[in-house]
This record gives sequence, C-alpha cells and structure tokens, in this order.
Amino acid sequence: MTTTRRTQAERDEITVEIGYALLSACFLGAVVFATIAGPVAVWDFAPAVEKSLLVAGAWVGGVLAVIRVVHVLWRYGQRNQHLADPCEGQHRAASRVGCPRCG
Repeated sequence: MTTTRRTQAERDEITVEIGYALLSACFLGAVVFATIAGPVAVWDFAPAVEKSLLVAGAWVGGVLAVIRVVHVLWRYGQRNQHLADPCEGQHRAASRVGCPRCG
C-alpha cells in the first residue's frame, strides 16, 4: 500500500467537510425531533404518549443525523475518488500518451 502525504489544503478541505456533515446532521436531527416531539410542548397528552413522542423524536432524529453524516462523507469520498489521477506517480507525463488508463 502506498502512503501519500496530504497537503495542508487537502487536510483543511476534509476538516471543512466533516464540520459541514456534523453541523447539517445536528440541524436535521433538531428539526426532526422538533417535528415529532413538538406537539408535547403545545398540547396536553397522557404521560405515556408524551414519553413516546419524546423517545420517538430523539430516536428518529438521531438515526437520521447519523445517516446524514455518513451520506455527506461518503459523497465527499466518491467525489474525490473521481478527481484523483489514476496513474499518479506511475509514469512520466510524456509517456501518458500511450497509457491505456490515461488515454
């Protein structure tokens, strides 16, 4: 396995992407929780119903937040995989003309 060092720009890029994934996941989780558990703050329900709504809101919001983080980071990885040079470091630029992978 070949290990390549990342540039500062690449490290900054992944840091921003992780921050975006976490922030958007928190926002999504909060909106979903408020949507499901919000009626508890407005109307009077039986204690069992209130607890059920709060638990369901927290559970669904948490699951969707995790799915959001995975989706954003997966998409980032896929996007960068397509941008990578398939023959980077394997041959000189002048010999790329005849390379079956580079064209």
